[in-house]
Amino acid sequence: MKFFLDTANIAEIEEGVSWGCVDGITTNPTLISRELVGKTDFKTLVKKILDLVDGPVSLEVTSVKAEGMIEEGKKLKKLGDNVVVKIPTTVEGLKALKVLKSLKIETNATLVFSVNQALMVAKAGATYSSPFVGRLDDVSEDGMSLIEDIREVYDNFGIETKIIVASIRHPVHVRDAALIGADIATMPFEVFKKLINHPKTDEGLKRFLDDWQKIDKSKLMF
Repeated sequence: MKFFLDTANIAEIEEGVSWGCVDGITTNPTLISRELVGKTDFKTLVKKILDLVDGPVSLEVTSVKAEGMIEEGKKLKKLGDNVVVKIPTTVEGLKALKVLKSLKIETNATLVFSVNQALMVAKAGATYSSPFVGRLDDVSEDGMSLIEDIREVYDNFGIETKIIVASIRHPVHVRDAALIGADIATMPFEVFKKLINHPKTDEGLKRFLDDWQKIDKSKLMF
């Protein structure tokens, strides 16, 4: 399973990439806007992200009509070969997905909340579909069960659209996504950091280092 960071923050992306575990980036208008206000412009920010990451970088359209989405998608794709155009899961979005596929522009259907939606965006040509598990949990639904169902449906019919588990809130979401067989988990940097942490690792390392301090360093071979 691939790990994407759900962020537009350059410092977070640089740190994540340095760990060797980041396969791509997802952004949305909210994440982008946080980095633009009084800091930089859109094109400069996106170019920095594209230069840092070898894998897919999702950039979202803001038009609500298919024609606008398509035109935005064309412009966004010109920013870099690894740009993936993020399209909302709506009727207009389906129209845009179909056209962008014909133009060989990769797409990410966002805000997927049901199996039917996941099936529709796949049939329309989405490269990726992004079910939002955390937001379903927020309204007392089981977000991860949706991932299980989408995985089963896609496998049933040999659908090539990749599943990006989105709206991840904690490391358990990541673990469950991997167990289910999702293609990608995209997460905030704060969740990403927690994946490597375990109190027993810290405890064991401290003990090893404490014991090492007890030996006579003059007897070391190096």
